[in-house]
Order: sequence, then structure tokens, then C-alpha cells
Amino acid sequence: MTESSPGLSSGVVDLLGMLAYAELTAFLKLAEDAALLAPTLNDRAALGDVAATEYGHFRVLRDKLSSLGVDPEEAMDPFVDAIDAWHAQTRPKDWHEALVKAYVGTGIAGDFYREAARHSEEPIRRLVDDVLTDEGRSEFAVERVRAAIEADPRLSGRLALWARRMVGEALSQGQRLAAARPELAAMLVGEEGEDLAEIGRLFARLTEEHGRRMAAVGLTTSG
Repeated sequence: MTESSPGLSSGVVDLLGMLAYAELTAFLKLAEDAALLAPTLNDRAALGDVAATEYGHFRVLRDKLSSLGVDPEEAMDPFVDAIDAWHAQTRPKDWHEALVKAYVGTGIAGDFYREAARHSEEPIRRLVDDVLTDEGRSEFAVERVRAAIEADPRLSGRLALWARRMVGEALSQGQRLAAARPELAAMLVGEEGEDLAEIGRLFARLTEEHGRRMAAVGLTTSG
């Protein structure tokens, strides 16, 4: 590992490493879902475009880590098990589950990264915001899922349960990572890391964003 930039915190390295591996894995999983689950060639191409965007984000993060004097593989390595476990536990069985995962599941993860970046310096916040820019994923997934539910309303309950399962798994893995990487955990709640009120506000923001996403895709957060 090359010598990192002076003053670069391990929390920032953790954030960029975690996000880099998340983007790399998202590319691989989306490409796999496109090949195996997409019902039409147009759907395969559309999800393939999303996958390609994720890989572009990975390259930006990899290059940023390298420019900071950090070995990207070493930065990503602490997060491999948790992110791989989340994907293993949320493997979609069909096209509609794949779409909900691409929108709702990836969305809740992105919310975590944005929350951590809120307490970092402006260049890191801007980088994370740029990498997490939606770039069409919402429109692509929302249109198809809403049309499918309109055609078969029975899908709504199953997909809502699926979305809640993904979020539960994401929260569980996030708690494990926070316990293992205290400087990353501190970034989520700033200097008030032991303030229960601040932690409560964090989860309220995450819950609000999740509810907004579920509503947009035509699903309910309860029931």
C-alpha cells in the first residue's frame, strides 16, 4: 500500500472503499440480472445500461482512492463479506424482484453512504453525491414495476414484503459494519456519536426516504 495523503482519515478511506466495492458488486449483479431475468431484449439493454453506469462509478472511486495514495483493493477488502452477504441474502427470483432491488434496495444503501458523507469535507461529499446520482435507475424501475402491479395487483403484496426484507438485511449489515469500523460509524452521526437523539434522527431520515421510494414504485411500507 502506498502512503496515503496526510490528514486523510480512516473514516473517509472506509467510506470510499465501501462505496467502491458496493458499486463494483452492483455492476456485476445488475449485469447478471439483465442476462438471466430480463424478459425482453429492450429490458436487458436498459438494465445493462444501469450496470455500465455503476461500473463507471466504481472506476471514479477506484481512481480517487489511488490518487489519495490508498490501495483500492485494501480499502474495499473490509467490506467484501458484508456486501456479498447482503447480495446473497437478497438474490432476486424474478424480473420484478430484480427491479425492486435495483431501486429500493440500492436506494437504502445509497442513503447510508450519503449520511456518512454529510460529515466529511466538501470534496468528498461532492464525490459521493456525484457517484450516487440516479441517472435513470428510478424512471426505469418505477415505470416497469408500476405497470406490472397495474396488470397484476397481486404482485404488490409480494414485492412489498421483498422490499422490506431487503431493507432489514441492509440495516443488519450496516449495524455490523458500524460495530467493526468505529470511525465509519462516527461519520454517520458526526461528533455526537453517542447521542441517541442524533441516531434517532438518522433513522428517521432513512425511514422517510425509504417510504418515499416505496410510494413511488407503488408499494406500501406496512401490512
